[in-house]
This record gives sequence, C-alpha cells and structure tokens, in this order.
Amino acid sequence: MGYKTIIEDNIDILVAGAGLGGTGAAFEARYWGKDKKIVIAEKANIMRSGAVAQGLYAINCYMGTRFGENNPEDHVRYARIDLMGMVREDLAFDMARHVDSTVHNFEEWGLPIMRDEKKGSFLREGRWQIMIHGESYKPIVAEAAKKSADKVFNRICVTHLLMDESKENRVAGAVGFNVRTGNYHVFKSKTVVCGAGGASNIFKPRSVGEGAGRVWYAPWSSGSAYGLMIEAGAKMTQMENRIVLARFKDGYGPVGAYFLHLKTYTQNAYGEEYESKWFPELQERVGIEYLDPEASHTTHRPIPTCLRNHAIISEVNAGRGPIHMVTMEAFQDPHLEEIGWHNFLGMTVGQAVLWAATDVDPKHENPELTTSEPYVMGSHATGCGAWCSGPEDVSPPEYFWGYNRMTTVEGLFGAGDAVGGTPHAFSSGSFTEGRLAAKAACKYIDDGKAEGIRVSDAQINRRREQIYKPLETYQVFSNEVVAGSVNPNFINPRQGLDRLQKLMDEYCGGFGVNYMTNDKLLNIGLKKMSILGEDLEKVAASDIHELLRAWELKHRFLASESVFHHTLFREETRWPGYYYRGDKMKLDDENWHVLTVSRRDPDTGEYTMEKAPLYHLVGDIEDKDLAKLKAEGHH
Repeated sequence: MGYKTIIEDNIDILVAGAGLGGTGAAFEARYWGKDKKIVIAEKANIMRSGAVAQGLYAINCYMGTRFGENNPEDHVRYARIDLMGMVREDLAFDMARHVDSTVHNFEEWGLPIMRDEKKGSFLREGRWQIMIHGESYKPIVAEAAKKSADKVFNRICVTHLLMDESKENRVAGAVGFNVRTGNYHVFKSKTVVCGAGGASNIFKPRSVGEGAGRVWYAPWSSGSAYGLMIEAGAKMTQMENRIVLARFKDGYGPVGAYFLHLKTYTQNAYGEEYESKWFPELQERVGIEYLDPEASHTTHRPIPTCLRNHAIISEVNAGRGPIHMVTMEAFQDPHLEEIGWHNFLGMTVGQAVLWAATDVDPKHENPELTTSEPYVMGSHATGCGAWCSGPEDVSPPEYFWGYNRMTTVEGLFGAGDAVGGTPHAFSSGSFTEGRLAAKAACKYIDDGKAEGIRVSDAQINRRREQIYKPLETYQVFSNEVVAGSVNPNFINPRQGLDRLQKLMDEYCGGFGVNYMTNDKLLNIGLKKMSILGEDLEKVAASDIHELLRAWELKHRFLASESVFHHTLFREETRWPGYYYRGDKMKLDDENWHVLTVSRRDPDTGEYTMEKAPLYHLVGDIEDKDLAKLKAEGHH
C-alpha cells in the first residue's frame, strides 16, 4: 500500500474527536497550558462535526444560577431520578457547577441566545433548556478550539490508541488514517483526551433501506469513544444503560420540543389517556421511591423517562396502538402552528418532508409516535462510558485517583460521550467536561507523570498493518466473488453491520423483540458475537471509504460486546421501557443499587465484571420544594 506515514511528535495534549467535548478540551488546554503543544484529530471537519453538526434549537443543560433558577444540586437530583438512581453524582455535580460559565462563553463568542424580555434571563424551553438560534452553534465553538490548538488534522479516523512501552497501562498517543488520501497518521502524545462519539446504529434501526440514515442520534457516531478505550483496556461503566426515545414515527422528529412548546399530551388510538393505568403495576415492580406520581405533581421530581416509555410499549402491546401526540388543538392557534413547523424545519427537516410526503398535516391529524431502537451515548440521557476519576474536592476515595476525568488508563482522559455516569450533560455539559479533562491533563503533565514515554517503531508498524489489512484482504480475494457482493473469503462492512444490528436487536433487547432479553438470550448472543468478532478479522474494504466503514464497524462491535456483558451482569430490570430482563423483571435495590464496571483484557479479549459502590452525595429534596411543603404545613 503506497500510503505515506505522517508522524506528529512531541504533542502534550492530543484531542481525539472534535465534537463539543473535544472542542472544550482544546479551548481549556490552551488556558492552562500556555506553552503546551495541543493537537486535534477529527474524523470529519471540525467546523461541522460531532452530534451538534447540524445545529440545535436549544442548549439542553444550563442551570441559570445567576438568575436564581437552579443550582447544581438540583440537576444532580433530576439526573438521578431519571436514571433510576444510577449516577456518578460527583461527576454530575462537577459538570453542573461549571456549565453556566461555558454557556456564557458561547454567548460572548457570538452564539445568539434568546432572552426573556420581561425577566432579562435566557429564554427557557423547559427547566434545563434555553433557546438558541443554533445553526451556527458548532462553527462558533469550533473557531475557539481552532484558535487554541497548534494543529488541527481534519478527516482523520482515529483507529487505535498508542500505549507506552516503558510503563504498563499508560497512553502514548494514537494512530489513524486520512479518510480522503488514505495516509497513515501517527500522533505521539503525553496525554490523550478522548472526545469521540457514542454509538448509533449498533441496534437494528426502525428505519431501514431508503431510510437507513434516518436515525435519531448522529449516524456518524460509531461508538469510537468506547471502541478506542475498551481496546486499550480502560474500565467502562454502565454500558447496559442504553436509551430508547419516544419519537415521531419514521422521521425521528423531536417529541420533547412539542410537549414543551405546544403544552400538549399523548393518547392511545381510541383517544384515551393511558399512562396512569400502567403506573400501579409498574410501581410494584420498581418501588414508590422511583415512581411516585403524587410527588411528581407536587414537587420538581419528574417521572423517569424509561417509565413513560414503558407505558407506551405496554399500551401498544395491549392492542390499543398506535400512540398519537395531540397536535390538532394546539395547531388551531396560528402562533403555535408556526412554532410547530419551525421546530422541524429548523431541526429535523426530514420529519416535515415525511409528513408532506405521506399527507399528514398535524393541524388536521394527530401524528403517530413510536419508541426508537436503543442508543448508547453517555452525554445524553444515559450513564454509559469510561470509569473516570472525579474531582478532588467532591469525590469519595473509590471515585478519585488523582486527576479529574482520567480513565483507568494513565494519561487517557474522557469528555462527553466518553465519560460514564454523567447523563444529561448534552452539548454544553460535554464542552464543560472537555474543559475539566484538559485542565487535569495539564496538571498531570506539570506533575511529571508523563515522563519517559516510549513508543517503538514495531508498535507503529503493527498498527499500520492492522489498519490497512481490510484493503489487502479485498485485493487478494476480490476475484472470488460468487454473487453480488458474496465472497467465501471475506465480508464487507455493510454485511458486518447488518449482522451486528440483527444480533443486538434479537439477543440484547432491541425493538424487534419489544426490548426483551434474558440470561439465555444474552449468552447465545455473546457466542454469536465471538463468531462475528472472528469474521471481522476478514472484513474487506474496496476503497478508503469502505476502510472507514470497516473501522467504524470494529468500534461499534467493541461497544456492542461491552453492552452484552453489562446487560448479562446486571441481574434486574433497572430501566423498564429501555430494556427488560425477562428472567429478572423486578428492580432489585438490595443487590443492584451499585454501578457496574467492566474491563476487557487487551491481550486476551476476556471480560471481568465488578460492582462499584453508588454514593448519593446530594440530599433528596430541593430547597424550593422543601420551602413549599413547609408553607403547606407538611413536616
């Protein structure tokens, strides 16, 4: 293969992935590391990459402490109840106490944030969301990162982390290839901040064929945050905690925005309210501490999202589907009708096009809702990601090993989707985590922890060989295709992905089996996964584009394997509505009020699983709720 090898040496901080987490890391690294060499490697182009690539209408995580709206403890409580208790509260609190300053930076850099003219505060869409004119969101943030970095390498698919050969379990940089030229890129670095993306398209999506790109989460998020770290031997946490979303059918348009803007509700096919009828049985399964509709009405405590999903799934299974969102009433108001269309035309134009193509006008017909396939991405509303150290001033000893957001691999830090246990961080929280990780990475270097790193040519050459092997496989065997793209000697990335999605769907609780699995199914699934893993050694790529797809598939595979192991390990149904363990249908706080932690041995591929203690560092009830209850005469 005649591709050049390009080596970038003497890097202090390598940022792998330049979504919101990576851009936050680059920006902050320059503040604390004035003389440090900061390099960014990004799979796409930094100006339009990551989950925020297409723009957003809202920033979903903002406390508004300066306006007296919320404090960080409130956000921890919210994330905790939504995740059925499973949150790293030290990390969540740490993000929440710094996120407002991040948002104020965005405004200073030119992001148009809407204001409430009466109050002077930012215009709210919900308790945690503020409204933005967000088409330019990513370019504005990217500009700040570009100015901070010494070099930005666009179009680099990072495939592996480099490991130090002088000290075990210490990172030494990363390697990858240019998705346009095919050139091999080597980054030798003292630290790495992993800001790569979470995993869409690991479960079989509801939209296939012509609608294959019509998934809710960014289709280019290939689980690289997880694949890179798992392969390097970093411990992961809560990988079983996938998310399933209620979305408008087939177009994946944002349901939450309609609830908030149109002040609307859902009903079954017969026009009936259905949610509350499923709550008594569900309360028996999960306990009143997680499902207390009365407390939800009188305080700021929301009903967890997974439990609302459970009501949708149960109602449809009872034969009273589909579920509709009631839009007809709201759309009679011309102002609300305009807001309704703007939401989609600005954010998910595909939904508006689909409605037009299928003759659905939400003014005259209530549109269908459905539940999506599961997604695994820790910055949104799940807790999956790397097991990371927290901040020194908040974290209990089990959660702290010297440097904030450092994984269990020395010198390897996480941000955004990469960090486990910090749900509801979203875009602003991911940027904030990038800042926290970079500050800690600078301190790690300044403390002399990155001295004496050694990477041999043998390691660099071995990785080069691995990266281009799919091209070689294709070259050697391409003349043996028997029909279409079927070849007895290799599989192509599309075939590999179809197999992976089918396995995840049928054995790990996807939509095709109503999110149901059990120990037997999971064990069969793991056996089939090991066979798929062997076959992926024979994945073939006919060109550079397919080579990119081959490596995205390998990262998706590693993430999926971890999801399988975690789902088998947690012997309870913690999140009904996201998935069900048919053999363990109840929530079991006695045995499973813990965080799950895994490690894959880089040499053998064997998994070890363990329980980690779950600490609640924030009290149960909010100050404003306490004041209200006292005023009403409660004690």
